[in-house]
Amino acid sequence: MNGTLVAAWLAAHGLELAGAVTTAIGIWLTTKRRLICWPVTLVAIFLYMVVFYRAGLLSDALLQVFFVIFTFYGWWHWWRGVRQEGKVRVVPLPFSSLIAAVVVGIPGSFALGTLAKHLHAALPYLDAVLMSYSLVATWWQARKHIANWWLWIIVDLIYIGEYIYKDLWPTALLYAGLVALAILGLRDWRRAAAAV
Repeated sequence: MNGTLVAAWLAAHGLELAGAVTTAIGIWLTTKRRLICWPVTLVAIFLYMVVFYRAGLLSDALLQVFFVIFTFYGWWHWWRGVRQEGKVRVVPLPFSSLIAAVVVGIPGSFALGTLAKHLHAALPYLDAVLMSYSLVATWWQARKHIANWWLWIIVDLIYIGEYIYKDLWPTALLYAGLVALAILGLRDWRRAAAAV
């Protein structure tokens, strides 16, 4: 009986579990500033695109499309830096860029929430706010700014509650792990910046 239950659970959540594991590996590689983080993350993005679409989290599914674009950009940007400097160098985030990104996230959240509501998304405005600021965090990560980890900690903590509400337990557990990885990334990137 237990084997049947496990098989049924894996059939229902196998794609989500694969996405969770792949995401965790990709983020861990990002904390270590390894260029291979980008193709691993790309695989996770495609897995989660399907998971979120099936769960009715349309903003999260759409977010994965933007993540594909940002992932290719980040991969290229980091690769170029490695070619020029021999490593992924952490770059400080100017205060004006911090303010601009936070301010731009507000109308972005509203616009995405309105679109998601028209598409009958499960949690349109919460989903849209998280999507908007996830894009900001991803942009900062691609640009190698330490601040990306602070924003990921905040966004991922809120995502945990959303995924519990949507009964996506492996993903909620993943995001709890992502908070821990973001703390690790913050620590490691600070050390890398201090070593320059």
